[in-house]
Amino acid sequence: MENMEKHNGGFEEDKLSEHSDTSYTENKKNTVQLVTDGIDPEEGCSNVTLIELKQKSRFSKQLEWYYSPAYLLFWVGLFFAVCYPLFNHLPTGVKIEEEANLPGTFVAQRAESILIRLDLMGPKIAGDYVTEVEMVEFLLGEISKVRDEMRNDLYDMEVDVQRSSGSFLHWQMINMYQGIQNVVVKLSSKSSNSTSYLLVNSHYDSKPSSVGTGDAELMVVTMLETLRLMATSEETFLHPIVFLFNGAEEQPFHGSHSFISNHRWSANCKALVNLDSAGAGGREILFQGGPNHPWLMKQYKKSAKHPFATTMAEEIFQADLIPSDTDFRIFRDFGPVPGLDMAGCYNGFVYHTKFDRYKVISRGALQNTGDNVLSLVRSISNAEEMYDTEAHSEGHSVFFDYLGLFFVYYTESTGTALNISFSLGAILVICLSLWRMAKVTDRRLGTYARAFGMQFLLAILGFLLALGFPLLMSVFYDAGDRTMTYFSNSWLVIGLFICPSIIGLVLPATLYLSLRPSEKIPHTYHLQIVGHAYCVFMAVLCILLTVVGIRTAYLFMMCVFFYLGALIINLATRLHDKGYLWALVLCVCQILPYLYFTYLFHALLVITIPMTSRKGMDANPDLLISLECALGSILAMVFLAPLLNLFRRPKAMIGGLTLVMFIFCMISVSDVGFPYRPTTNVMRLHFLEVHRKFYEFDGSISLEDSGYYFDLQDRRFENPLLDKINLTGITRVDDYCKTEMYCGLPCFNHRWCSAVNDARWLPRDEPVDLPGTPILQFLNKTVLGTESAPRALYYFVVSSGPPRMSFFVQPRDGVRMLSWSFLKGMLDNPSVYKPPYHIFFGYGSDDSPVEFYFEMTKDDGNFDGPVVELGISGHYMSHLSKRDATTQKFIEDLPDFAHPMEWPTSYERYIF
Repeated sequence: MENMEKHNGGFEEDKLSEHSDTSYTENKKNTVQLVTDGIDPEEGCSNVTLIELKQKSRFSKQLEWYYSPAYLLFWVGLFFAVCYPLFNHLPTGVKIEEEANLPGTFVAQRAESILIRLDLMGPKIAGDYVTEVEMVEFLLGEISKVRDEMRNDLYDMEVDVQRSSGSFLHWQMINMYQGIQNVVVKLSSKSSNSTSYLLVNSHYDSKPSSVGTGDAELMVVTMLETLRLMATSEETFLHPIVFLFNGAEEQPFHGSHSFISNHRWSANCKALVNLDSAGAGGREILFQGGPNHPWLMKQYKKSAKHPFATTMAEEIFQADLIPSDTDFRIFRDFGPVPGLDMAGCYNGFVYHTKFDRYKVISRGALQNTGDNVLSLVRSISNAEEMYDTEAHSEGHSVFFDYLGLFFVYYTESTGTALNISFSLGAILVICLSLWRMAKVTDRRLGTYARAFGMQFLLAILGFLLALGFPLLMSVFYDAGDRTMTYFSNSWLVIGLFICPSIIGLVLPATLYLSLRPSEKIPHTYHLQIVGHAYCVFMAVLCILLTVVGIRTAYLFMMCVFFYLGALIINLATRLHDKGYLWALVLCVCQILPYLYFTYLFHALLVITIPMTSRKGMDANPDLLISLECALGSILAMVFLAPLLNLFRRPKAMIGGLTLVMFIFCMISVSDVGFPYRPTTNVMRLHFLEVHRKFYEFDGSISLEDSGYYFDLQDRRFENPLLDKINLTGITRVDDYCKTEMYCGLPCFNHRWCSAVNDARWLPRDEPVDLPGTPILQFLNKTVLGTESAPRALYYFVVSSGPPRMSFFVQPRDGVRMLSWSFLKGMLDNPSVYKPPYHIFFGYGSDDSPVEFYFEMTKDDGNFDGPVVELGISGHYMSHLSKRDATTQKFIEDLPDFAHPMEWPTSYERYIF
């Protein structure tokens, strides 16, 4: 014992006698054995009893291999016991008879009764009688009921039906509107003289074939009930509230642009609560905020009764990884009005389909949204920051909820400080841990530094494999024409993407520890070093993401923070050196981040899996889902998965995970893996019944035909339909793409036009019987300018068209567009907007003809020949527009899992 005490105090002296060297080596082995046996060497050298040593050594040996499945199943069970029910939890809907005992509370039953009436009105397409007349009258009637209940001694109410016209650049087209209607209500306290208004917005129009009960009539009735409660409350508010019921969001965004650009109250709107939906029922998520106004997050934290939010959703949405958009963009870009963007996100399978009905929306979902919106409106309308919002513009926010139990937010600058501080702190404490290991085992620090260096390289490899294996699976499934196998059975992602990710995470370290056991370093320390390596790697990632301005770095900070906490506890209590007891502390400390990460990524999968059916054909939808599963698995299991090495035969557990993956793969390629199901998980089939005519310069018709133009949303194009319906003759449009604007097809909007090269055309013998055709009149041509600078003006008018039309403009070779009557911004940015130009036009209550002109110049100055191509398409989207018998038969023959969104369309191409 005396020799050992000498070596513990000064074992780094190199020049010792041969006898001392032998004794030193033996004592180092004894010290390593003490650590391996879970005994602090300092205690091992004291007068502890043999029984105590044996008791401590119980925590030093690897557990039997058959405990490892139970270990993994514990974490799976924890998710289903805690995260799953909390994610799906909804409050009990308040009934009307309970209102007397709950004054000032959102009453879901009243909102539900209005929602049912809206649902029974059917689809509400902008420009239809239902939307432009009946819906406006309905809203005015409901607002009148609120006025009758209003405390006239406390409040003033103004109601306006706005009708206006305008245009703006959106995507790669000019978005032009005429006679768009909004129903606008301003509620203000008589005691207030504030000129700063809170804007609350949602839309009541819907997509073709959809009633739009979830998107977004649920939000409309929430606004009506909120308006009623605010107008009848005894507690007044500081700032007037503007409720905007906009009539043309699906056009897209005509209603919101009409208000923010033209309404007399828009200039006073200083903050926004935008309400929309990408599903039906369930909780609404706060997925965008600000920008640069963290005080809005403070209001959400203070008021939201059922918080559900994450910075990660904001950054995913703003990276255009989600095939959706909201009015928030318009208020942000054209106001600018900072705000909060909230949307329903549950059951996105029914979004924009005929299955979006009131029966899929529970009263609890209405109560959840109503509670949040009412509290938020009350809070912001009383916020002191509203008096001067610009003074509180302090940068972006980092925000998230924890299991729906509470909400966390802080500014981006605070996030930067937290991320870097905890990351550097973790690296420092890990260095202390390595020094402690070297000291306890009487080894050189360099021995542990080399071991850490190796494990750090293996951690990088493990991270890459954990990302790469699921992504590789998605590539293989895409190559095998088997994408979206999880669409109807989302549990398949466990075997397809989550198991491969966990395998990749644990494989390098497990193989290394199994095949190259170290005699110098105890297994318990080596396993700790694996965790240390992953922690340093996550800290480095956290710092890098923070430096490039990605606020989602908070996820990696959270990983580092809880690992750091466990390590500090282990060092302070010396469990760090007592066999595998440190692993127990680590597991306990990982429960909170594990619950958060599994909750978060489960939410992301619930939101994004339905979206894969409308991602289009360009991108493999499995890439996004596999990436989410991989990141979720890494963040949740990065420190837990390597603990499989606590058990004997860890390679057998990896083999078991591989077997699970194989079984799931076999299931996925069976009928179970076919993506679509009738009613619940439908295939979105977008097509137009097109009749087209191509007029040449001399007025002759070079082409007149009819057919179905498919804008397919499935990665496999038409393949899921081939053995279900007769598609003989369906073809690509490559030849037309070489000679015609947008391949000679009437693409509806930018999304359709960007994918037109992959469109399919199915010719039909019978001409499409159109409900009508836009009439183009060429009024006159005026040649101006000089011989050196020739130019000409061409005047046109389009009349008798449907509420949605598109104009496609392509100057001929040698011709340049100088000006036109449309928005000039497209011509002013030739590097961004290139011909053919797309002008989308929509109208609501005003169907007046559209007059326009082109001013062009030509290199040779000769305007007697062809100068410009002009395409006119008319989209008869309304469900009231008659479909001919051939179309009806085609729709009836579609398989029951296919949901058509279709309408008749005319297309004429002219050369002038």
